[in-house]
Amino acid sequence: MRDEYDFSKAKRAYEVPHLAKLQAEINKTRITICLDNDVLANFKARAAQSGKGYQTLINETLRANLKDEVPLTAETLRKILHEELSGVKSSNELYS
Repeated sequence: MRDEYDFSKAKRAYEVPHLAKLQAEINKTRITICLDNDVLANFKARAAQSGKGYQTLINETLRANLKDEVPLTAETLRKILHEELSGVKSSNELYS
C-alpha cells in the first residue's frame, strides 16, 4: 500500500459512462445537507427501530410533505420533523 495516492486525474462518477448510467437508473441525486444534530439522531434512532435506513426515512418524510402540496419552508419542515419524531426516544435514552 502506498503512503500517498494521486487523485488529481480522477474522474467523477458522472464522467464515467457506466457509473453515470447507474446513477441515472437509480433516479436519485447525491446532495450534502446540514441537519440539526438532534434531528439526525432521532432519524437514526427511528431507523434502528424500523429496520430502514435513516436517509430513507428522511426521504419518506419529505415525500409525504410533497403529497400534501404544502410549500416546503424551513418552518414547515421543522413542524413535520417534530411531528414525525415526537415520541421517539433520543439516542441517549436508547443506549442508557
